[in-house]
Amino acid sequence: MKRFPQHGRVSCLEHSVSVARLSFWMCRRLHMPADLQSLVRGALLHDFFLYDWHCEHRDAGLHGFTHPTTALKNADRLFSLNDRERDIILRHMWPLTPHPPRCREAFVVCLADKCCSLRETLFCRR
Repeated sequence: MKRFPQHGRVSCLEHSVSVARLSFWMCRRLHMPADLQSLVRGALLHDFFLYDWHCEHRDAGLHGFTHPTTALKNADRLFSLNDRERDIILRHMWPLTPHPPRCREAFVVCLADKCCSLRETLFCRR
C-alpha cells in the first residue's frame, strides 16, 4: 500500500492510516459506542485494492465504483475479517455506490474517508 499513490502525494497506506486515526478520534470525541478494533481494522483495509488506480487502465475509469469489492477480496484472502470489517470495506464509498453502511463503524469510516480524501486532494498534503 505504501508504494501506491492515493491522493496527490499521499500514499494509499498514509491515507488509510489517516482515515483510521480520524475515525477513532470521531468515535472517542463523540462518545459513540463502537467496536473500536473493527473500526480501526476496517479503516486500515478500506482501500486495500493494491494497484495504482492513476496509471492502470482497470475498469475503464470506474475505480470509485469497483475498488471496494477488490479491497474486500484482497483483505478477505489475507485476514480473518468479521462482518463489521467487511461492511466498512465494502460500503465506504457510499453514496457513490448505492449501498449505505449498515453499522455505525462503517458510517464513521465512510465519513472520515471523505474528510481525509478532501483534505489530501485540495491541500495535497498528509
